[in-house]
Amino acid sequence: MPRVLVFGSINLDIITPVPRLPVSGETVLGGDALISAGGKGANQAHAARLAGVEVTMIGRVGDDDLAAPALALLTAAGVDLSGVGVSSRATGCATIWTGPEGSSTIVVSPGANADLRSDDVPDALLEPGVILVMQQEVPLQENARLIERARARGVAVILNAAPAAVPDRHVLEGVDYLVVNEIELATIAAALDLSGSGADLCGPLASLLASTVVATFGAGGTVMAMGKETVAIPATPVDVVDTTGAGDTFVGVFAAGLLRGVDAVAALHQASAAAALCCTRRGAQAAQPVLAEYSAGK
Repeated sequence: MPRVLVFGSINLDIITPVPRLPVSGETVLGGDALISAGGKGANQAHAARLAGVEVTMIGRVGDDDLAAPALALLTAAGVDLSGVGVSSRATGCATIWTGPEGSSTIVVSPGANADLRSDDVPDALLEPGVILVMQQEVPLQENARLIERARARGVAVILNAAPAAVPDRHVLEGVDYLVVNEIELATIAAALDLSGSGADLCGPLASLLASTVVATFGAGGTVMAMGKETVAIPATPVDVVDTTGAGDTFVGVFAAGLLRGVDAVAALHQASAAAALCCTRRGAQAAQPVLAEYSAGK
């Protein structure tokens, strides 16, 4: 069955607004904390499900009190959680500070996510018509093994190279869509000895990897390079409250659009609009919009 298959992290987020970041040894009083479901993989799965497609999540949680709230919104949205296993380690947790301008600083304790293995994905789920979505909050070697299996079985692969780390080149060459932000783009380009900066790196990187490269630049918009074509779209202007889940919303909605048969440029527009809406609310999954909020006229 056509579906988005997400292999990735599941966390519980503790989000605290702060007037500024503390310096070493300093205590800063923040605002009311929000405890919310998160994790890049779970966020992307939730966004794709709200975009109206079938989604299966492959991940790990701990046998602890954090697991249920970490999975609550995925369950409510109807994401298939049959592939979520239980680890002896604690459920992953993220501590997030959001500044007055909406930007966020994040520290992640991987916990159970570090136990996720590519073998947790049965071959039966790797079939043509499936779009596999991956991130880098789980062991990179497991991503590499799963990408190899997916490619051999004709499954399209989206790799969101976040947090910033550089997989082996052959891994990058095995993905159909590489989604990065400005920092991740620069990190990968430098490792591959590409010169340039910002959006100018997208075309050369796409050519080198023979993949489609999608780079998000926050208020600077989004650039997609595929083959010899480069498409740039401006960011949707919004009053930013919290950017925490915006990138993950983008990835999930983009994957859902491709699964529905929307062309890549139209999927890019929908993903950008959905990410912008996410920035106007607090939280990650709790802030994500449903399809009707951003798809009108597209």
